[in-house]
Amino acid sequence: MAIRKRTTTVEPFALEHTNIVTGDEDGRTLTDMTIVIDEGGRISQVMPSAQIGVPQGYHRIDASEKFVAPGLINMHVHLFADGKPINPKQATPKGQALLSALTRTPVGRSYIRRKAVSGIDTLLNSGVTTIRTVGDVGYVAVGLRDKIAAGKMLGPRIFASGPMLASPGGHGAPLVALECEDEESARTNVEKNIDHGVNAIKIAATGGITDSQVLGEAGSPQMDVESMRTICDAAHACGLLVAAHAQSPEGVKNALTAGVDTIEHGSALDDELIALFHENPNSLHGYSSLIPTLSAGMSINAFPRDVSGITEIQYENSKPVSEGMLAAARQAHMNGIRVGVGTDTGMTFVTQYATWRELYLLAHYAGFTAAEALHAATQVNAQILDIGDETGSIEVGKAADLLVLDADPTQDLRTLTSPKLVVAAGRPVWRPKVKRFDDIDTMLDERL
Repeated sequence: MAIRKRTTTVEPFALEHTNIVTGDEDGRTLTDMTIVIDEGGRISQVMPSAQIGVPQGYHRIDASEKFVAPGLINMHVHLFADGKPINPKQATPKGQALLSALTRTPVGRSYIRRKAVSGIDTLLNSGVTTIRTVGDVGYVAVGLRDKIAAGKMLGPRIFASGPMLASPGGHGAPLVALECEDEESARTNVEKNIDHGVNAIKIAATGGITDSQVLGEAGSPQMDVESMRTICDAAHACGLLVAAHAQSPEGVKNALTAGVDTIEHGSALDDELIALFHENPNSLHGYSSLIPTLSAGMSINAFPRDVSGITEIQYENSKPVSEGMLAAARQAHMNGIRVGVGTDTGMTFVTQYATWRELYLLAHYAGFTAAEALHAATQVNAQILDIGDETGSIEVGKAADLLVLDADPTQDLRTLTSPKLVVAAGRPVWRPKVKRFDDIDTMLDERL
């Protein structure tokens, strides 16, 4: 393939004589196909190469012997960190309060913005063309989303949540969460996020591993059902999906009862929870989905504390939580629940460039085939976000969100680690390249 200069301008082009990986559950591949991308960044033709006529003036790229797949969608992203081990001192109440104060200074705001821009660029270069942030420091991601949409910056399509909504002293507070003391403050905080332009909402329904200070805190219910219902009603009235951090059966039940649309992480499921996922009358579309984030749970639990740097309490809390996340992924897959792909980027050992690893973990530990894992990261994620008419598959009229690969990912998921070309809404990244942490990658490859 010819290498061209990176630009935010959309120039019409065609990928010729390539193999199309459809992203369907059955792993279907179409051979010797040509894809034409118009000046609006949309797919205008998808046909066998022998039957197609590329319009005059279009750049023609020979992609023979390559495989073109839909761009990946990552449903659980944090842009404030890069995946290196998090200092446990920063996760204490005092540490989070100090960091929260720092982020409100000019230096702090500049740092957070640089980290977010770096994370967005890394995600894009690794093949991710749509992201949903679920717990931000302020509203930086909202501004970057708008800049990308306006064609002023290369990046993935962004669903930005702004700060999470948590109970007083709850998970993520005060660094990446607004605290809700009651239903009234919950309503006020969700309206504050909406006023700042967010197009996603995140609730901390239970405690989490990273900032847990006592045994059993991770997964312990925190926000009450009534406050979560208030948040869901306000968000749904504006057409916004609500995600909930939930890491225990009770926490998952509370969140689903309140009407959340996606459960982040999850726990072992019983018949009642399975039924609530399938038919949730309080959710936006009448059902809820699971985003297991195995990358976060399995990675932090796979290493001794002297490697991960977490405290003994966090390590002990991580064991039942990661086991519950894996159980949820398996049970959801077996019971036909919509399972999407999100990695929890920025958490310890969850780098911004390793969305592929979540697919690998689903395929090796949760009963998915490689084709089903790719399907979850493309078509299913697009359906959950209600953008299936815009992206998630390679079809005429949809945005040109594409990956050009050396091999068929349904046969070898590791080919996703090095895309040869990434296209986001018709804008090509001709030389996709990321800064890797070889020590982290090597450890994960050996353990998982």
